[in-house]
Amino acid sequence: MRFWRRKHEDHHEAAVLVEEAPSPEADLEFSPDETEELREQTGRAVERTRRGWFSRLGGLFERAEFDDALWDEIEEILISADTGLDTAGRVIANVKQVVRGRGLKKSDDVRAALRDELIRMLEAPVHSAPAWARQDAPSPLVIVVVGVNGAGKTTSIAKMAHAFQRDGAMTILGAADTFRAAAIDQLKIWGERVGVRVIAHQPGADPGAVAFDTLSAAEAIGADIVIIDTAGRLHTKSNLMEELKKITRTVQKKVPDGPQEVLLVLDATTGQNGLMQARTFTGAVGVTGIVMAKLDGTAKGGIAFAITNELGLPVRFIGTGEKLDDLAPFDAHAFVDALMS
Repeated sequence: MRFWRRKHEDHHEAAVLVEEAPSPEADLEFSPDETEELREQTGRAVERTRRGWFSRLGGLFERAEFDDALWDEIEEILISADTGLDTAGRVIANVKQVVRGRGLKKSDDVRAALRDELIRMLEAPVHSAPAWARQDAPSPLVIVVVGVNGAGKTTSIAKMAHAFQRDGAMTILGAADTFRAAAIDQLKIWGERVGVRVIAHQPGADPGAVAFDTLSAAEAIGADIVIIDTAGRLHTKSNLMEELKKITRTVQKKVPDGPQEVLLVLDATTGQNGLMQARTFTGAVGVTGIVMAKLDGTAKGGIAFAITNELGLPVRFIGTGEKLDDLAPFDAHAFVDALMS
């Protein structure tokens, strides 16, 4: 499936049929084959979650008539799947309102109302398409990636670079995690595998200087997308947050309206701790979206609902496995349907 919208797409059609031209906000439109691929990837990623806590939902809706006594059980299942107490409570309250307002009695109808509410919650923060899917995306488009050590940040960057390159977007990476020599080496190795250029300095160098040089290199070669890695020390470290702010200021010296996206990589297996990380990073650097890494490795995928509900952040990508192609654009319908299938 495509991750990047080529700027020349549909231009000839727009010239003839102006009224049908896609708006700058328009997201990528997937073909039927791509939609099926997306659903298959998402289904594989949430298989453990579906067979775990969410499988219990199926049993609750097997009976023909829905019993009000089952509300507490649904809430318990949601909380146990890492949606969190507040989010689970909000889901139940909203679904109850729909069920009682429409006088729903059949289990299938209540199940459908629950599905619609879960999808609505995941879609609520999506006010516009991600920058890389827009017709008016700038060049270069700058993505800064943040997250704690071990979350899968560097691997997610490699997967994104691979996807963008595959779609024809010239991509360049900046190794601005200069705190760990291993992080620089790891990104270089991934860069060789993916076939993208990596700009790096020596360990301990100024991360802002790395970001500046990466953008200069991108300008020189006409790169479409710049992805900048950052240090992944614990989110409680105030010096790290200042470092991230400095990188943002450096980017803006070269690209005044950049970075266009600040993606926070969260390890889906960390559960509610991921929510705390998201709060801290968002407060420091204005996170614009979430990459849910290692989603295939957890039996509790409910943290996605907590993130969107409590922080208003959209999930942009999900990690669906360990291979380079195991990254999928997040689709709320595919996600919820996979969980409740």
